[in-house]
Amino acid sequence: MSGIDKMKNKAEELSGRGKENLGEATGDRDLQAEGQADQAKGNLKQAGEKVKDVFK
Repeated sequence: MSGIDKMKNKAEELSGRGKENLGEATGDRDLQAEGQADQAKGNLKQAGEKVKDVFK
């Protein structure tokens, strides 16, 4: 299941990057901030998965 979680986390990060870029392009600061938050969540979750892998 770890592989699926990693893919979901990466998808969340990429989605956040898209939101951030769209917000930047349209001048929507709220969307841009939401995208940055999504990226941070995805990165944090990926770091957690890496820690789990170390202890396997």
